[in-house]
Amino acid sequence: MQPIPLPSYVHYELLLQLLERQTAIAIEPGSPQRAQLQELIITLRKAMAQQKQLEEACRRSNQAIDYRWSLNEDLRPTSIS
Repeated sequence: MQPIPLPSYVHYELLLQLLERQTAIAIEPGSPQRAQLQELIITLRKAMAQQKQLEEACRRSNQAIDYRWSLNEDLRPTSIS
């Protein structure tokens, strides 16, 4: 079986840090945009948690995972079994 390509956690972390540290500062508290931002942050955290669940299911079925840093990655995969 081929390793399953999944995004590296750094992608989630980068987005979350940008949204929490920079976007949140630029949005006025109590505004509708602030509520939308909070929903976006929650959604990203859920996506990361769901990826971890998928990884665990892969590990249980001995399916290797290939963490990807980009779409154009031709480097050696960082697979784990």
